[in-house]
Parts: sequence; structure tokens; C-alpha cells
Amino acid sequence: MAEFFSKRDRERKKQQVRKEKEERKQERKENARKGGSDADMIAYVDEDGNLTSVPPDPSKRREINIDDIQIGVPKMEDRDPDDRFEEGIVTFFNDEKGFGFIRHLVTKQSVFVHSKQLASPVKLNDKVRFVISKGQKGPEATEVSLIK
Repeated sequence: MAEFFSKRDRERKKQQVRKEKEERKQERKENARKGGSDADMIAYVDEDGNLTSVPPDPSKRREINIDDIQIGVPKMEDRDPDDRFEEGIVTFFNDEKGFGFIRHLVTKQSVFVHSKQLASPVKLNDKVRFVISKGQKGPEATEVSLIK
């Protein structure tokens, strides 16, 4: 059985819904103000480079010379032409395919080596001397020989 409401009842119900909606809207506005100011959203960087909510201490400030910053691999010093050989350890070598990789002892850079460049056969963890040259896809080891 359907319920019938008078026009007054429907109007009161609409006003009640509007009032509740306005109260919720007002409550959201108040909570948004409590969320914080711009000062609460600021982050600082401390002397170690970590993010923090506390401003840094000016007494711990250090001056850094831009020329001292090195990005990437450090440049090698000028060398004698006789001292062109590098040393490294064979980290991988596939006899069937005829190629492998040597890890440079100083820079820890991985250098490609082809079997054509070997003076004698090499195996895993052998210490070798080599010259780094520019290959098609990057650095390549040439004139590779075993160190005893």
C-alpha cells in the first residue's frame, strides 16, 4: 500500500535534506582549514642531503667548489705511452662463441673482449693485461695477455 504525503510534509523533508547537506558542506570547509598552512607543507634538506621538517642550522653550512664535483667516471691522468696497459680479471668467457668480459681492477668497468684479441687462451678469474680501445658498441679490450 502506497503512502501519501501532503505537500507540507514533502516541503519539510526537502528543507531537512538541504539543511543536512549545508551542514556537511560547512563541516568539510572547517576540516579543510584545519589541514594546515603552507608552513606545514615545507620540506627542508639537511647537511647530509636528507629531507626534514626542521630548517637547517646555518652554522653547519659548507661551501662546495663546483670544480670538485665529478659526474661519471673520473678522468685518467696523463700517462706515459709505455704504460698503456690496464689490468683486470676475466669475469666471463664463452669459448664456443669466442667472446667474454674483463672487469678493470681500478675502475671496476666491464670491458668486452673477443677471442681474436687473446694472445693465449683465458678462463674464468684469470688476471690479464690489456689495452682499452673504442669498439663498435663501447670499450673493447685489445692485446690481451695473461699475468702470471
